[in-house]
Amino acid sequence: MQYDTSMNSVVFAFMLTAGAGLSTGIGSLIALLAKKTNTRFLSIALGFSAGVMIYVSMVEIIVKARESLTSVLGATGGAWAAAGGFFAGMLLIGIIDKCIPSEENPHELKKVECFFDEQGRQVCPVPASRRESKQQLLRTGVFTALAIGIHNFPEGLATFISGLQESSVALPIAAAIAIHNIPEGIAVSVPIYFATGSRKKAFVYSFLSGLSEPVGALVGYTILRPFMNDIIFGVVFAMVAGIMVFISLDELLPSAREYGEHHLSIYGLVSGMAVMAVSLLLFL
Repeated sequence: MQYDTSMNSVVFAFMLTAGAGLSTGIGSLIALLAKKTNTRFLSIALGFSAGVMIYVSMVEIIVKARESLTSVLGATGGAWAAAGGFFAGMLLIGIIDKCIPSEENPHELKKVECFFDEQGRQVCPVPASRRESKQQLLRTGVFTALAIGIHNFPEGLATFISGLQESSVALPIAAAIAIHNIPEGIAVSVPIYFATGSRKKAFVYSFLSGLSEPVGALVGYTILRPFMNDIIFGVVFAMVAGIMVFISLDELLPSAREYGEHHLSIYGLVSGMAVMAVSLLLFL
């Protein structure tokens, strides 16, 4: 497998990862400036993101990982190592998800309507009998930001490693991760804004939660760089594929269906796959 660890390539991969991670700020701006959530757009966008991730993982990433491993371990050994890396990636992201309490899970559905009514007035996100105190809402927002930070750590490494491989793979993955991070920005901003009344604090917390992706990229790459070879790169790339597929099936598609109609998420999914297929064909 061809991968580039030159300074230019590393900077390119890092910039992609930072841009994808910090798109939580876009979600925050949507939550703070809009009066109503465009659920149809989010449903299609999240489905599109899932389509990109699933297609590129199964058609491109896992194939390249297997080629890299096969060049060293042989056909049988390479195939087993690639499959093992794929499911190891799923296991890793699954364990991280399991460790995050459901009430603080950044993928729980959040809407702008949680704190604005139709007249644009600030309202409580739950009935009076179940209202949380401002301290409780602030805790929810802060813990959601921390949960996003933990959860997105391996996503940052996945995007970064893809950036070292080739742009035809890295750019769509970065775009898909960016789309996937927008609802996470909303999830942080909604409770923090309602608790503090400060748009600035809500935006800052949301924006900073996305920093975990470039940090994850730097930490992971720093650890792996001294040992980087075809085996390590192949296994990590296979894990990237597993992480991407798990995120798509466990987070993106369910969220897309919650935000909108079932068919909208599927239309987005198919569109994402089609765009990814055309993108890869154009780079042949």
